[in-house]
Amino acid sequence: PATAAMAPRRAAAAAPFPSAALLLLLPLLLAAASAGLSSYFGTKSRYEEVNPYLVRDPLSLGPTAAASRLPAACAPLQLRAVLRHGTRYPTAGQIRRLGELHARLLRRPAAACPAAAALAGWQMWYEESLDGRLAPQGRRDMEHLARRLAARFPALFAARRRLVLASSSKHRCLQSSAAFRRGLGPSLSLGGDEVEVQVNDALMRFFDYCAKFVALVEENDAAMCQVNAFKEGPEMRKVLEKVASALCLPAEELNADLVQVAFLTCSYELAIKNVTSPWCSLFSEEDAKVLEYLNDLKQYWKRGYGYDINSRSSCILFQDIFEHLDEAVEESKSSKPISSPLIVQVGHAETLQPLLALMGFFKDDEPLKANNYIRQMHRKFRSGRIVPYAANLVFVLYHCDHVKTSEEEYQVQMLLNEKPLVFLHSNETVSTYADLRGYYKDILENCHFKEECELPKINVTAIDEL
Repeated sequence: PATAAMAPRRAAAAAPFPSAALLLLLPLLLAAASAGLSSYFGTKSRYEEVNPYLVRDPLSLGPTAAASRLPAACAPLQLRAVLRHGTRYPTAGQIRRLGELHARLLRRPAAACPAAAALAGWQMWYEESLDGRLAPQGRRDMEHLARRLAARFPALFAARRRLVLASSSKHRCLQSSAAFRRGLGPSLSLGGDEVEVQVNDALMRFFDYCAKFVALVEENDAAMCQVNAFKEGPEMRKVLEKVASALCLPAEELNADLVQVAFLTCSYELAIKNVTSPWCSLFSEEDAKVLEYLNDLKQYWKRGYGYDINSRSSCILFQDIFEHLDEAVEESKSSKPISSPLIVQVGHAETLQPLLALMGFFKDDEPLKANNYIRQMHRKFRSGRIVPYAANLVFVLYHCDHVKTSEEEYQVQMLLNEKPLVFLHSNETVSTYADLRGYYKDILENCHFKEECELPKINVTAIDEL
């Protein structure tokens, strides 16, 4: 269906020069285009898409969370946060493909194709040296998140509390860690000394250390058969033909990857610069839903429920989280000070997505496949809602007084992107620590990273093994 965003193309086709009125309207039409698309950018989504109130006030804590329901006599003992880095620039590969598409448009005769001419006139400002680095907006994402967490849990972020800060070795994560620390400001001495960021790829990039995942999923084209089938399927074909027609290019000159690059350029410009790119005008909301599904399919099969090893490889991080929670419970029972009240770790969408899948969150009854796009319109697994830029999963352990049973003395809450998660074992947003530990007993006791990640000794087909 035609959208308001496509009106400039029709008008320009009718007259050799856009009218003054149309030039005045263009920014409004483009803004409308981006507003309709921004919910569908998948892992390239702005954090504000999940918490829209932050657009007005980046330090707002949002509508009061009535879901909390913690007894008044509970004090937080420990906060363990796993964060995704903030807004980043495209990778070198995406920048190369965008350069290739842009160069193609520059070769088109301008008068014949107004949409191509508008995009040829767009300034190609991305350079390969930017390769996935943290954007200035990404630093702001992290500083603001730190300030909001400190405002939510003032007792834990009080002066002289020890902060353990760990990060993946990637530049964008190290910079995100530094920005998070900066966001806490000079008033928080956090132990007096400047916090050292510990590089810990074994926990933040566990997927790189899992030979079975790398060989059978990451580097195995056959593992992405659903993604590849969707790229060739009727929904993507329709989007591709529409974009080719708008750009006056033969459909054979485009493929799903180039169309996706154009769509993601719309997302990058919004996230990085807060502007609506002319690239957005190529897509309707219907197209955006198809391209979001393509992104989600990849996340599902590579990082989510598609193959068991995707999530099982994250058990090293899951067990580490519970080891520290256990330690805090033991210290509290012995009336010792909590040695690690604040543990903040910065990784990737690929760190968080498998961890949430291991815990069973956002699992649909039916797998995401190339041929069930329509049936999955209301799926739970929407990566832009789960792991946008600056996504965060926070475990908060509480000690509670005046409780009926000793089990109720230690309670826990989980927040995803600053909203309470409903526990799968209870349908509540607060759980006793004992119940939560009991629910995940099997993973805590029987998931052994080394054994899980070993490649099978005999030659079997990847799909059999997976």
